[in-house]
Formats: sequence, structure tokens, C-alpha cells
Amino acid sequence: MGERLDHSPAPDAGDLRRVAFEEAAVGLAVLSADARLILDANRAFCDLVGLAPDGLTARPIADLLGPGGVLAEGVQVWRRGDGGPVDVRVRRSGTAGTVLVVEAVDADEAARSAENRDALVAAGLGEWRWDALSGRLTLSRRAAQILGHPPGPSVTWAELKAGIAESEATRIRALVGEAMAQARSYAFECRLKRAEDGREIIIGARGQPVRGPDGGLSGMVGVVQDVTTRVEARDGLMARDQRLRVATSLARLGIFEWHMLEDEAIWENDRMFEIFGHGPEDGTVGKNEFLNDILHPDDRQAVRRAISTALREDAILHTTGRIRRRSDGAWRTIDMAGRFERDAPNRLPRRLIGVVADVTDRRVAEERQTLLIRELHHRVKNTLATVQAIVGSTARTASSIDSFYEAFVGRIKSLAHTHAVLTEDTWQTASLRNLLLNELKPYAEEDGDGDGAADGRIALDGPEIDLPSEIAVPIGMAIHELTTNAAKYGALSNRSGRVAVAWAMLPDSPNGTLRFAWRESGGPTVLPPSRQGFGSRLLQRVLSTQVQAEVETTYAPDGFSLTMLAPLPPRNDALNPLT
Repeated sequence: MGERLDHSPAPDAGDLRRVAFEEAAVGLAVLSADARLILDANRAFCDLVGLAPDGLTARPIADLLGPGGVLAEGVQVWRRGDGGPVDVRVRRSGTAGTVLVVEAVDADEAARSAENRDALVAAGLGEWRWDALSGRLTLSRRAAQILGHPPGPSVTWAELKAGIAESEATRIRALVGEAMAQARSYAFECRLKRAEDGREIIIGARGQPVRGPDGGLSGMVGVVQDVTTRVEARDGLMARDQRLRVATSLARLGIFEWHMLEDEAIWENDRMFEIFGHGPEDGTVGKNEFLNDILHPDDRQAVRRAISTALREDAILHTTGRIRRRSDGAWRTIDMAGRFERDAPNRLPRRLIGVVADVTDRRVAEERQTLLIRELHHRVKNTLATVQAIVGSTARTASSIDSFYEAFVGRIKSLAHTHAVLTEDTWQTASLRNLLLNELKPYAEEDGDGDGAADGRIALDGPEIDLPSEIAVPIGMAIHELTTNAAKYGALSNRSGRVAVAWAMLPDSPNGTLRFAWRESGGPTVLPPSRQGFGSRLLQRVLSTQVQAEVETTYAPDGFSLTMLAPLPPRNDALNPLT
């Protein structure tokens, strides 16, 4: 029972050590006492450096380190026999460190050097690791400093989320859960109260799941950074950008960027599309299309010159021009301002940033205002001339101060009324019927309505006609003189006289001709005047001169009559505030 069946000699300790040396999973090499030469190496070491055992014996270790290389512990880059690099982790063992233990490392581990860790700290990044089994987070010193917890395996997720708002914690949990289910990395930002001092900061975290040998989730690794300053600066920029957009929207300004090298434009807001009459499907407009197709031909040279000047002098671009709007083909006037941006001084600018305003309505209003001012000057000049004529002629024909005052005041009141009618009307016109009623209504019968009733003393017959300001004043003065003469000497000087006024519009001129007929009857017998008074001069001269009217007067014994043919002047649409 106790006899050996195998009579072969047992291996000695030296043989066992040699087998262990050769079959070791890591590379082993024995160095000379001065650590310069390789005396022996196992199979794993030979495979790692790509050299046969006989090619390593008595080979200087410096051949594997490369030019200038120094043997040291830790992760190093060695040179294989074919000259290619290999990442290894080196550890010295044995007497006086003459045995090298060398292992291959993957690219991630090779890159994770002490210098890289210093770089992470310099970038403000702290490393963390979450272990699924213990549920604890292991924090590097920098990560612990950021979060306000001690370094090492010091905190659980439950403890960490106590400093995070519930809504934020729910969002993060969902984000991380989705990333783990899809085996991908994730990133998020959130506000967090530091456990150490309660100060609120904004952190940016990145992580990715780590799988165990069985494929199950073993934990997560990642980095964390305090991004409070960066986020607040970003939010400030976004707030300023939003305020700028609101201001430009209220000011009806379009914002654009023109990239010069590519000749591409970016329209930053909807107002740009409105100004140019483009829909989103039409796209934007580059410089060449703008200058050659959209801008009015008469404005192209001036706009090109303004762009060249701004480029040459590095100045702000200010220019104006007319563009044809795509949506309706209408010409619109725009003002454009912008500034060229350069990557560096003395380099050509790469883009133009600017704003565009549609100033068509403003320009039209300015032109109309200019016309109105000229019209006002013209009207004041004519009115002063009329007043001067009234003063002189009334003085020459008056027999006393009282008669002068009575005649002068009556004529000035008539002039003022005509101007009041003109001012009240938007188009600066006066109704012919209203001018007649203003003068004749006081003489109408009390039982008549005074606006043309057949049984009254006053009969008015004609269509509604609005007289432009150029002729309303002289015709209004003429009606006043006719009424005054009729009241003093004609049909309105007794109780039985009548005045009939008829008018019509004759289409015998570009804007029509007013035919005006004044007929008196039932008054005293009419005698031709022995001298020409102011009224006669006004009827003959003012109407002929200012209205270009043809006037015919008849002094028949049974009543005075006047017929006038007055061409109406054209209306200036620019003076109409409704257009």
C-alpha cells in the first residue's frame, strides 16, 4: 500500500523555480548587478518585446528603452525588436532590484499617467468611481474638494443627492439609467449644495458604466467639474442676447451675418425675412445676389462704395438703398449698418455683422412733411397777400371808419371761416355747399331749411364738390362778396328777393371744370355800377388770377347774375395723410 508506483526521480527545487520562471504570466527578466545587461528572460518577456531568448541574452536593457531612455518603475514606452512601441508597466524585484516584472498595459491605462492626473487637476476635473456592490462613491482629492466630501469611498448616492433639488435628482436618475441600459457614456449639469459649507454651485459631471467579467454592471467611473462661473457667464450671454433680440424686434430691425469668403448670409431673426419678402423656404441672400439682383440699379454704386470704405478704413458701415421685395415686387428703402470682424489685427475680415431697417414709411412721411411745409409757406404767403389786398381795397372804397371796419371785419371773418373748413378736412379741402351755406344761411326764410328748399329765399342746386385749398380761399372770398353786395344793394336787401346758386362739374379738363352760376331776382332794380369797388375787383381779378377762371357778370334790371368756369387743379397725393 505504501510503495511508490513511479520510480522516476522527483524534481528538485531548482527545476521547479525554472518552470515557474518560464511559465509566468508576466514578463520576467534578470539583470546584471549594475542593471545594464539582460542575463535571462522568460517567454512572456520575449513575446512582449518581440525578441527570441538568444537575442536577449547579454543585451543592454537600454536597447529596449530607446534613445535617452532611463529604466524606471511605472508605466513606460519600450521599443520592440521590430522598432515599434509597446506600453508596459515595470516593477523591480529581487536582490538589489535585479529582477524586472514587466506587464503589458492597454492604451487607456498607458495614458493614465501621473502627468495626466496633474492635468486633470489643472483643468479643474476630479475623478470619481461608484461601486455597485457597496453603493459608495470613491472621490479623488479634487472631486472631494468640489463636492465638499472627504476623499476616498466617503459618500453614497443617497447622501450626495441630499444637496440636489428633487426635480434635478429625478432627471439625473433617468438620464443615467438610460445611459446604462444602452451601455454608453452620459453627461449632465446640475445645481448642488456642497456638504461642507452649504454653498450652491453648478457641477458638470461625465460618466460611463463599467461591466464585470460576467457582463453585469460593476460600477461607474467619471469626472466632475465646478462649472459655476462658466454657466453663469453663458447664462449672462444668453440673457444679453435675448434682450438684444427683444430690443431689435421692438425696433423692427433685422439682424444678419455675412460670411465673406463663402458669400453666405445668416439671417438671425424673422424680421430679415419680412423686410426682403422671403419665406424660410426661399433661403437668405448673399452679397452678390443682393448687389446684382435685389438692390436698385441706381443705388448699387453708392452701396458698393460704402462697403469698400468701411473695409478700407475699418469703420462702421452705414448705407441706404432701395430693394425689390420678393413677395410682392414692391420697392422698399432700407438703412443698413454693420461692422466687419477680423480674426486678428491686420488680417482680412471674415464676416460682417449688422442690422437692417425698412425706412420706406419714414422716408415717405419725411417727404410729405417737406411738401406740407412748402404748402404751408405758400398758403401763408397767399393769405398775407389777400389780407393786404383786403386792407388796401377796403380803405380806398370806404366812406368812413365805421364802414371800413364793418367791411374789413366781414371779409376777414369769411377768410378765417374758409381756412377753418380747410383745416378740419383731412385732405385740406372745403365743401362748396358748406361755403355757400356759411354765407347765405342767415338770409334764408325761417320756415325754410336754408339748404336749397324751393320755398325759401335761398336755392342751392348742385352735387357735392370738395374744392382744393388752392381755389377754396378765393372762391370763398368771392361768395362772401357776392352775398355782401346782395345784402346791401341786391336781392337780399328786401323781403321779396331771392338768390339761386347752381353748379356742376364739366368733364372738359384733366381734373374737371367747375361751372358756377349765381342768380338774383326780386330785388331792387339793378343799375350798372358807376365805379369798380373791391368786390368787383375781387370777382374779376382774384378769380381770374388765382383760380384761372372765366368770369362773366350781368347787371340786368331784374337781377344781378354771375357765371364762372373754373378748372380744378390736380391733387397732390403726397399731401394726403391717409395714403
